[in-house]
Amino acid sequence: MTAAAVPPVPQPRPMLVPWPRLDGMRAYIGILGVLLGALVSTLGARATTFGLADLRGGLHAGFDEGAWITTAYGVGQMVVGVACPYLGIVFGARRVLFAGIGLFFVSSLLAPLSPNLTAYLAMQFLSGVGGGTFIPLTIRFIVLNLPVRLTLYGLAAYAMNSEFSQNIGAALEGWYAENWSIAWLNWQYCLVLPVMFLCVWTGVPREPVNTDLLKQHDWPGVAYAAVGFGLLYAGLDQGNRLDWTRSGLVVGLLVAGGLVTALFAVRELVVSRRPFLNLRLMLRGNLLLLMLLLAGFRFIILSTAYIIPLYLQVVQNFRELQVGPVLLFIAVPQFALILPLAWVLARVDGRWVLSAGALLIAIACWQATALTSLWATWDFLPSQALQAVGQCLALTALVVLVVRNITPADAISIGALMQTARLFGGEIGVAFMQTFVRTREQLHSNLLGLHVDPLSGATADRLARYQAALAPHMDDPVGGAARLLASRVGQQASVLAYIDGFAAAAVGALVCILLAAWLCPPPAKA
Repeated sequence: MTAAAVPPVPQPRPMLVPWPRLDGMRAYIGILGVLLGALVSTLGARATTFGLADLRGGLHAGFDEGAWITTAYGVGQMVVGVACPYLGIVFGARRVLFAGIGLFFVSSLLAPLSPNLTAYLAMQFLSGVGGGTFIPLTIRFIVLNLPVRLTLYGLAAYAMNSEFSQNIGAALEGWYAENWSIAWLNWQYCLVLPVMFLCVWTGVPREPVNTDLLKQHDWPGVAYAAVGFGLLYAGLDQGNRLDWTRSGLVVGLLVAGGLVTALFAVRELVVSRRPFLNLRLMLRGNLLLLMLLLAGFRFIILSTAYIIPLYLQVVQNFRELQVGPVLLFIAVPQFALILPLAWVLARVDGRWVLSAGALLIAIACWQATALTSLWATWDFLPSQALQAVGQCLALTALVVLVVRNITPADAISIGALMQTARLFGGEIGVAFMQTFVRTREQLHSNLLGLHVDPLSGATADRLARYQAALAPHMDDPVGGAARLLASRVGQQASVLAYIDGFAAAAVGALVCILLAAWLCPPPAKA
């Protein structure tokens, strides 16, 4: 054979430093630490959303300026989340988690002391960056450190932990506002993070810095992903408030984010010889469908989590402390299902469990379409209890199916992909539902107004009764009666819009069932 016929010898890719396995209680302490991180990270977004009005008041910020408070935190999470798993390989998960804990602690401590909105937004962004390091590293740590027989229980705890923190934000914010101070919306994390620090210190193994990967790290790819995803997230978060295409800012954010994200995809798929994020992984087996399902379930869950508090606040004039119990109907039952569900998933195909969960969510959303203006907290109990079971089944089965479709080496990329799907799915869900409810409310208000004839007997009778009720309490009962009638029309328009929102969420759950039908059985070796 001639020298020309000798095939070129491929250059070996730098080997990843294997994650040291832990034995005994240290592994469980480490699991507790990363689960606390997942709870804190998710709670940071939801609690701020419910406390936005109080935060704006404390900072003397207007509605438009204060709307950036939640955006700043979400953008921070998005910027770091996509790169965090790979950074955990380069620098070690322990170092990345310590950096995130320190950044989150300091920014949460200083945020309530901010002299103005700009300083508070900076602290929110840094909190998002710190908290964004927690969730992407959780699954990899669970898979590599728990004994095989307990992995399903760890994954179930991870899925439920995230959803629990998703639904307790309103109750916590309301309690702080009523009993302590809105500053505790930030300071509460300063109580939890030291516990997380001790757990990580004890339970997460020390790893050397991987100097080979550090030298060859795809820093341009990280920059493209962080900037592109951050711009897209900001555009989605501000879209409804600024009316989408009617705002040059929103259009600019979305277009710029789309272009930079496209550059990121081209670099990772074509240009980079050692991409930090393996996008081709999405073409393997079920992973693309599973990521779509994750985004879809987050879409549905945050949509309903948006409608119910909005109804109680707009129609019933509830405060956050009164709204909280409704969302706790979803949060609390899920913990009782962790152990039995993990046992079931060890014996039943996860695709059936996922589909059953999606069906229960669809039924729960359809039950909520019976909403009337008389509903209060306890009227939501049947549908929300059913949705809690459905979410528990669907999300836990989804996480288990993802893990069964990957190898340990894929955990680097899958952590980033799951975090991206979570954040974008939830943000698209909220953005869609905000715009959908707003436009449907305008439509219903117009249609109802067409049926209010000032010359009809029914309208005259209603106005007369309003005037009689208001006459002892005001000087202008005629004008007051007209305003009261208009408010009743607006209230009914809102209720009809919320019903449409629940119906849309039910349709979304049915779409998830259709996607689940396309899932192939996971590899037998899993």
